[in-house]
Amino acid sequence: MLKLFNTLLKLTDTVLFIKKLIVLFLGILLIQSCVTTKNRALKKELSISLDTDVFDDSFTGFMLYNPKTRDTIYSHNTNKYFTPASNTKIFTLYTSLKLLPDSIPTLKYLIENDTLYIEGTGDPSLLHTYYKDSSSVLFLKQHKNIAFHFNNFKEDTFGPGWAWEDYDWYYSPERSVLPIYGNVTTIFKADSLTVTPDYFKNKVAEILAEKNRAPNTNDFFFEPTREDTLEVPFIVNPLLTKELFERVIQNKISVVHEMPEGNKKTLYSIPSDSLYKRMMHQSDNFIAEQLLILGSTSLSDTLNSAIAREYILENDLSNLAQQPKWVDGSGLSRYNLFSPESIVDVLNRLYTEIPKERLFQLFPAAGVDGTLKDRYKGNPLPYIYAKSGSLGNNYCLSGYLITTSGEILIFSFMNNHFKKPTDEVRMQMQTIFEYIRDTY
Repeated sequence: MLKLFNTLLKLTDTVLFIKKLIVLFLGILLIQSCVTTKNRALKKELSISLDTDVFDDSFTGFMLYNPKTRDTIYSHNTNKYFTPASNTKIFTLYTSLKLLPDSIPTLKYLIENDTLYIEGTGDPSLLHTYYKDSSSVLFLKQHKNIAFHFNNFKEDTFGPGWAWEDYDWYYSPERSVLPIYGNVTTIFKADSLTVTPDYFKNKVAEILAEKNRAPNTNDFFFEPTREDTLEVPFIVNPLLTKELFERVIQNKISVVHEMPEGNKKTLYSIPSDSLYKRMMHQSDNFIAEQLLILGSTSLSDTLNSAIAREYILENDLSNLAQQPKWVDGSGLSRYNLFSPESIVDVLNRLYTEIPKERLFQLFPAAGVDGTLKDRYKGNPLPYIYAKSGSLGNNYCLSGYLITTSGEILIFSFMNNHFKKPTDEVRMQMQTIFEYIRDTY
C-alpha cells in the first residue's frame, strides 16, 4: 500500500510539473503573439509613413535593427546603394578605432649624429584652432639640427569627386603629411585685422570678392564689413610647411629626400577620442580625412588613406553583405556608395565592441550638441545618438535610438535625390523616430 501511495505522489508531481510547463509554454506563446502583433503594427505604420508625399520624389532606404534580439525590425531598400555624405564618417570612426592607439602619433623620428630626422603622420591637431596642440613644437625646439622628410606622403591633396569650387570653404582643407593650423587661415577683425598664421598677414586684402581666396595662390579676400571669423584653406606644399614650422620653432629646417636607416620612434600628441568626437560632433571633414591617413601609418611607411580603407574592408569588414564603394574619409565625394544594411552592420559592431558610455559620447546627442543640437529633441532626455550626412538633395541619418521602454535600436535612414527642402524630409523622419521611440 505504501509503495502505491508513493507512486501516486510521483504521478501527481509529474502532472503538476507538466501543467506548469504547459502554462509557461502558453505564456511564452502569448508574449510572442503580442510581440509579433506589435511588430506587425509597427511595420505597417512605418510602411505608411514612408509612402507619403515627402518621399515620393526621392530614393529612400531605412533599416531598423534590435542588437539584443538580433532581429531586423524593419527593412526598406536596405541592400541598395546610396550616397552617404557624412555617414561615411561612421566607417572612418570604425577604422580609426581599429588601427590607432589611445593617443595620436604626431611624428616619427630618428636621430643620427647631431641631426633630428622627422616625417609626418598626418596628425591634424598641431596648432589647430580648436586643439592648439604644441607637442611637436615643444619637441622640435629641443633640437638644433632638424631635417624634414616629405616623400612618405603619397596622397592627392583633394579627394576624388570633391567639388572643385569648394576650395575656399572652411570644410574643404587640403590633406597633407604635416598639417599645421588645420591647413586653414583664420581671419577676423576687431580694432585691426588678425590673421593666423601671421605668415599670411600681408596676403589678405580687405575687399569684397566672390571667393575667399584666389584659386591658385595663397591670396585671401576679407570683406571690410564682415563681423564674424573667416576660415579659408591655404594651398599646402612642402616649402610652405617648412617655413611655417621655422617661424613657430624659430629655427632653420632642412629637407631630405629619404630617411636614414634605423628604427624610427614615435612622438604622440592628444587623446585619440578628442579627434573622433570632433569629427563626429562637428562633422569635421579635415579631421576625418587625416584620420585615415593616420591609420595608414600603422600599416605602412607610406601615407595614403586608401591603404587604411582597403585593409579594413579586406579584413575586419570582409563579410559585409554589400561591400561599399568607399573613396574618402569625410563623405565629401559623391563617388561614395553605401547601403543602409552595411552601415547598420558597422554600427552594430561599434555597439558590441565599444562600451556604451564611451560610444554615445562619440556620437552627437540629438537636441543637445553637435550637428544635431537643434534636431530630434527628446522629452526631456536625448533619445537619438547619430551621425547626419548632408549634400545637395541628399540627407542621411544613422545611429542609435533609445525607446521609452529602454530598448536600444540601431538604424540607418538614407534619402537621396529629393528636390523638396531638406527640413521637410527631416520633419517626416522625426515623426517616424518619435513613433518608434514611443511604441517599441
